[in-house]
Amino acid sequence: MINPQMIKKIQKMQEDLKKAQAEINASTFYGQAGGSVVKVAVKGTKEVISIDIKKDEVDIEDLEMLQDLIVVALNDAFKRVDKELEETIGSLTQGMKMPGMF
Repeated sequence: MINPQMIKKIQKMQEDLKKAQAEINASTFYGQAGGSVVKVAVKGTKEVISIDIKKDEVDIEDLEMLQDLIVVALNDAFKRVDKELEETIGSLTQGMKMPGMF
């Protein structure tokens, strides 16, 4: 037998998850590398918004180092998005495993 209360709880959880996902997608997350020599901003959708490089602290001749710093900064920002998603969804689902969410 289907419990109507359980269905209502699941529907509310779905609404809360959609709302939380929309809020995270609209948020901006920041990452950095090299002691903030490279800073990046990404949306919760992992769309890159900006990359800021302190040119006076970077050797423009060393492109490999600059590329590495950009990659590290982006990965830092992406990890922050993932952490926020995990924490938010985890609090809404109260530890329930949600297949396909991660």
